[in-house]
Amino acid sequence: MNEREIRRDIAEDVRRLVVKIGSNLLVSLGMGLNTDLISDLVSQIAQLRRNGYQIVVVSSGAIAAGMDRLQLARRPKTIAELQAAAAIGQSRLMHLYEQAFEPWGITVGQVLLTHDDIRDRKRYINGRNTLMTLLALGIVPIVNENDSVVVEEIKVGDNDTLAALVSALVDAQLLVILTDIDGLYTADPNSGGTLISLVKTVKREVENMARGSHTEIGIGGMTTKVAAARLAARCAIPTIVASGRSRGVINAIVAGDEIGTLFLPENRKLRGKKRWIGTTRRCKGVLQVDEGAYGALTEGGKSLLPTGITAVAGDFGRGDMVSCADEDGNEFARGLVNYDARELQQIMGQRSSRIEEILGYKYTDEVIHRDNLVLM
Repeated sequence: MNEREIRRDIAEDVRRLVVKIGSNLLVSLGMGLNTDLISDLVSQIAQLRRNGYQIVVVSSGAIAAGMDRLQLARRPKTIAELQAAAAIGQSRLMHLYEQAFEPWGITVGQVLLTHDDIRDRKRYINGRNTLMTLLALGIVPIVNENDSVVVEEIKVGDNDTLAALVSALVDAQLLVILTDIDGLYTADPNSGGTLISLVKTVKREVENMARGSHTEIGIGGMTTKVAAARLAARCAIPTIVASGRSRGVINAIVAGDEIGTLFLPENRKLRGKKRWIGTTRRCKGVLQVDEGAYGALTEGGKSLLPTGITAVAGDFGRGDMVSCADEDGNEFARGLVNYDARELQQIMGQRSSRIEEILGYKYTDEVIHRDNLVLM
């Protein structure tokens, strides 16, 4: 199957998609909000809604809109200043979306998330229920990170990652990331780099091409977009990164046209609880395992037992998310632990039959049960 056929095949399956709109598209410092461009993007989304598609918009731009109102030439450095800019800008941004969708008779709903809303299983399910209900009611959710209250410990980090997490949350069939360049290039396009139209697997060489950048408006760059595509791929969701400045770009993507860079999904698909585990980025600790445990987990489909653990790092409690690393320190899995860091320091390297003897009690034989473990 050639690339054109692949894109058409993907497009035929799409009924629910997530569209992420970057800060550089929404706001130009000194010129304000880009109302014409937003109107064009909204008109495409509205037309797709009328044709039966369900669409979630992940929108950057709150901090940038606040910076514009505060007449700031540079992105603030402190958390307090960033929060203030976000508080001012978020209402402006939502008002703009409401105005743009109103002529189409479409209602929008604001959803603000933090990493804790995704990391906590109950809040994850609540967030999913909210988004799915909005979609069922014909409403277009406008999602953003809750920058006005977020601190480093609960920050997702960037809206590309947030868009990938939201795609998994709502079982989207496609993630579209709109930015101010045409997609992933082999090198700087101003220095002769060429556009890569198809990425089958996000490997090291692909990551090296995606050089991170920071602007006076937004954060990240192609690096975060490639990382988001890799995250979505774990949930069997394809991603297309394209220029939001191209007229009719969303309609062209949904039609299966060859535009931007298409990142193909993985064949295996994470579902239910394992999807939540596999797409939660922040781990509270690391368990390093020996070669035998590595093989048992990756090839044998086994649970992680204390006897295979060689080192424990981090301060985590029972039920927290931890990363599993091989003997070279490379992450290959993550899961929910049945023992805290202090307990694991005492029982690592020991047989499960000795847990009660060492600790004076035993929860389970497994440190991480296979049902709570996802290979990365």
